[in-house]
Amino acid sequence: MDESKYGNLSNYAAFHLAEAALGANQAGQAITALQAISSTSWAKSDESNYLLALAYFQNNQKPEALRAIRKIQKEEIKALSGNVTYEYLRTETPSFMVANLREFADNPGYGAAMKVVLESQTILSATERAAYYELQGAGGANLNRIKNETLDLVVILPFTNSANSSVLSISESDFMFELYQGIELAKSELQNQGIKVSLTTFDSKRDLNHLRNLLQDPAITKADVIIGPIYQEETDLVSAFAENAKIPFIHPLSNLGERFEEKKFSYLFRPSVISLSQGIVMDLKKKNWGKRVAIGYSGSTRDEKLAILLAEDLKKEGFLIIKSTTIDPKDVAGFLQNLGIRTGRSTSNSMVDQIILLSDDPAVAMPTFALLESVSASVPTLVMDSWLTFNFANFEMLEFPNFHFIANNTLNFETDAAVSFKEKFYSVYKSNPSLNNSLGYELVYLLSANMSSSKGFDLRRNLNQSAFQKGKLTWGFNFQNSNNNQYVPVFSLESGELKPLN
Repeated sequence: MDESKYGNLSNYAAFHLAEAALGANQAGQAITALQAISSTSWAKSDESNYLLALAYFQNNQKPEALRAIRKIQKEEIKALSGNVTYEYLRTETPSFMVANLREFADNPGYGAAMKVVLESQTILSATERAAYYELQGAGGANLNRIKNETLDLVVILPFTNSANSSVLSISESDFMFELYQGIELAKSELQNQGIKVSLTTFDSKRDLNHLRNLLQDPAITKADVIIGPIYQEETDLVSAFAENAKIPFIHPLSNLGERFEEKKFSYLFRPSVISLSQGIVMDLKKKNWGKRVAIGYSGSTRDEKLAILLAEDLKKEGFLIIKSTTIDPKDVAGFLQNLGIRTGRSTSNSMVDQIILLSDDPAVAMPTFALLESVSASVPTLVMDSWLTFNFANFEMLEFPNFHFIANNTLNFETDAAVSFKEKFYSVYKSNPSLNNSLGYELVYLLSANMSSSKGFDLRRNLNQSAFQKGKLTWGFNFQNSNNNQYVPVFSLESGELKPLN
């Protein structure tokens, strides 16, 4: 085994010594013999790594065994390695299999063993369920699907709960039901226009075991797009499934997209927290109102994350954060007053040049509107565009244009399409459309504009080809090289019309 004396013969000597050691159940000696030759380039490099993997498996060094297998190039030895992987891992713990899935997912024996391990468990954690659905999706990706000319939409929403699945457990005013009404109306309109589109709906029941079974339904495995579900534990599972099945999955309402940033087939319909922050900072830089900023934010996850990120991004651009704190209906007026915004007083001596309020709560908006209505000068105050829908606020009646609105798939209320939608919605449902009705409707039209027999059904490619797309009901979208809507202008309200600041 002395290479300086015997050259290449020493490699063969080490190789055959390792074979003998493995036959004698002396895995440690085999590892010592093989470690030097498995990383060199010679005639039996792949065979050496295969033997080394066997030795590591026998010595209960499983990650090292799997890393040795990753070095193998010959297909026939890869196949043998996959079989060995399965035999040694099929009785492993779920925690080991889940923790190492990302590193060894390209080993087919690992996936086969993991499926056996997870299916043998009566109870799975959320992480283990996500891994199981990834494996289900990987299987779906291999189906020989023949694409027809129809846009096949699948909606998965929790319409009932598992405790009482025979009764609709959400009211018709629930945001999920409103979302579905908009989706249904858009589908019907497209069909009336001669566009081939199908809609299949599933009830997730807020039951992860039930959702697991749903993901095996042929309608889902053959879908062009999956819309929903809503809640995180469900969306994580469907996202994992969609990534491996290569089916676009759209979360229709959330702004929390950091868990999708490295994904290829998982999208937010609305802007992510990162996009919201970037849009706000860009417009504040262009307006040049001053460098002093105060941020008030609600206790919701989106608003807390956005406030933290916004403060960081503003500081990088030279802004000074005077105050950043949580607000609620009881203390928002005090928050503003402490900044120098007081009834009947000029705001020229206020402590800040602009205020940002991150909340969708009407109970926060009401005292804010009342106070800013009474001050004698304008302090630019940025709020979420949801404030435009609050029925107590008449922003046109303000003496000074204090309020500016942060886009979050903002509706363009004055277009002919918006007026027509309102009339059609009322004729079908006998009520005026809500924001969620509008978002469901808009989402289907965005998908139909980017997935069709003429354009093809590759959503990622078609979104990348357009930096900006005008919406049917909204101001527009930019999904270019992004998994969320990057178009986040800040609007002012001039003579009753929304206008981007820049």
